[in-house]
Amino acid sequence: MNADWKTVYSTGKLYQAEMAKIILEENDIETVLLNQQDSLYLFGAIELLVKPEQVIRAKYLLKDL
Repeated sequence: MNADWKTVYSTGKLYQAEMAKIILEENDIETVLLNQQDSLYLFGAIELLVKPEQVIRAKYLLKDL
């Protein structure tokens, strides 16, 4: 993964991150989920990243989520 990818969505719930990923992929936006949660206590963030040229479109698609 290229270090230039940008975070467009962050949550503490995996199902919300998966829903956001599906929305973006249905609109032909390549995504990466970065799960930084602790596996035992489930605290931490799950981030959804996209390529820099797709940030504005991705944020627009996720604005109501």
